[in-house]
Amino acid sequence: MPIPVAIQPFTKIDWPVIAAIYKEGIATGIATFETKVPRWEDWDAAHIQSCRIAALYKNKIVGWAALSPVSKREVYKGVAEVSIYITSKFRGKVIGRLLLSTLIAQSEQNGFWTLQAGIFRENNKSITLHTDLGFRKIGYREKVGKLNQVWYDNILLEKRSKKINNHINITHP
Repeated sequence: MPIPVAIQPFTKIDWPVIAAIYKEGIATGIATFETKVPRWEDWDAAHIQSCRIAALYKNKIVGWAALSPVSKREVYKGVAEVSIYITSKFRGKVIGRLLLSTLIAQSEQNGFWTLQAGIFRENNKSITLHTDLGFRKIGYREKVGKLNQVWYDNILLEKRSKKINNHINITHP
């Protein structure tokens, strides 16, 4: 059953709570290849400033989502990778859907035409969340990374913006 949640941007002040939720994701073993939470400065440098949002329930952060660039090259300035994490007590309560749908809308407002995600094959709930919101599976990377002595595949998903793509003129040589 959905619970009343507010979505708002987050900043460095919120990092301790954001980091704690990220640490929970790391502990699942199927959310990221990271094994420890980075320092704020490193995380901040790796993520896009305009698309960082938190879900709040009773004024407490219970989840977050953010975008990171896929490349520093100018040609990819409208392509970003999605990160989304929900604290364990609030999973399955539609918070992920609210965060991801808000992040998609914000990404389009900020000129992103493609969002992508690489999700562990075992993380069925995250794959379903993304496909339910318009991401399509485009392939997988077999045994792309090793975590705790186990090789994992990543399912590759992408969402192309219909809103932004209507304004892109693509010409082929």
